[in-house]
Amino acid sequence: MILEFIIMTSIRDKIHVNIPFTMLFESYLDLFIQYRLNPEIGFDAMALDSYSHSDVEFVADQLHKNGLSVTVHAPFMDLSSGSPDPMIRDVCRKRFDQMLQFAFLVKPKSIVFHSGFDEKRYWHIKDDWIEKSLDIWLDLIASAANKNVLLMLENVFEHSPHDIRNFLEKIRSDKIGFCLDTGHQQVFSSISLEGWVDTLGPCIGQLHLHDNNGEKDEHLAMGKGIINFRMLFEKLRSLKQEPPIITLEPHKEEDLWPSLDYLERIWPW
Repeated sequence: MILEFIIMTSIRDKIHVNIPFTMLFESYLDLFIQYRLNPEIGFDAMALDSYSHSDVEFVADQLHKNGLSVTVHAPFMDLSSGSPDPMIRDVCRKRFDQMLQFAFLVKPKSIVFHSGFDEKRYWHIKDDWIEKSLDIWLDLIASAANKNVLLMLENVFEHSPHDIRNFLEKIRSDKIGFCLDTGHQQVFSSISLEGWVDTLGPCIGQLHLHDNNGEKDEHLAMGKGIINFRMLFEKLRSLKQEPPIITLEPHKEEDLWPSLDYLERIWPW
């Protein structure tokens, strides 16, 4: 067990690790501080409704006084920013506004959002869905820009990188970038990982790293599935741009330490 924790501090300083706010507040804050893990804090509906500003301020103070960096993941379950139902869009906006109030307290480097678009559900109203979503995204970008926080749009069910590029071209802002989620790309996309980098490389500002075997979004430790992370890093390095923010997304604590060890061996920057 001790060997699992002997991971070079330099790697931990350069990456973030996802953690729901509820788990961080109730159980994991001391561990993140002890092992100098920079959190990507997920604010889901339960966290937004169950905790106060003072709770979030307490966590933020503990993290920052210990020199840790923070990113944030926005709520996403059942949220559809381009829904044809205006009441659904209103709920989506409300949840995002709630999240921003908490997020700004932790002074994040970035906030990651899912677009909410699902080709299987919305293919027949695709252009209209995107247009209806723009009011929400433009307002979010303006609010975050006032706090010098970048927004990142993450791929989930998108079949092609062109769907994300279409979003970004319509939004037309340098205050929003692309978060490439390797696990989602492997399971849900019909385009190769290399094709995603070729299409969206200059827009990639963040990575969500986890592995799978191509059938389910398993969130395995890096190196435990079939994703070619070495190729991904080599292609990103060849772009000669700033390294992206990197977040590990293990769903089990025991998958974190092998991922850190794997990153140590293939780290390109």
